[in-house]
Amino acid sequence: MGKRKSRSKPAPKKIMDKLDTCFTCPFCNNTSGVECFINMKNLVGEASCRICSEKYSTVATALTEPIDIYSEWIDECARVNGVEDEEAEKNVHSSRTRRRIDGVISTF
Repeated sequence: MGKRKSRSKPAPKKIMDKLDTCFTCPFCNNTSGVECFINMKNLVGEASCRICSEKYSTVATALTEPIDIYSEWIDECARVNGVEDEEAEKNVHSSRTRRRIDGVISTF
């Protein structure tokens, strides 16, 4: 004797939403100004702004997505700005007098 077939339908597969490829430019703040492209032949990922013509290139892998390239660009901008902030702080601290006591620097 055979088993009766079930009338229930299989659960629908979840469809993943595609990630954006257009982002806000960190220099000109234009929304949808930055487009990211990945050249898998040369393993290069590039983000470029259509408005202010700023560009950023990085190494791409098979798992790299456009959001990864944009995130690296933002991190690089933050790192560069952080270095400039540290240099500005050093200039402020160098104008103050410093005294070294037993290997500890104290600022007055």
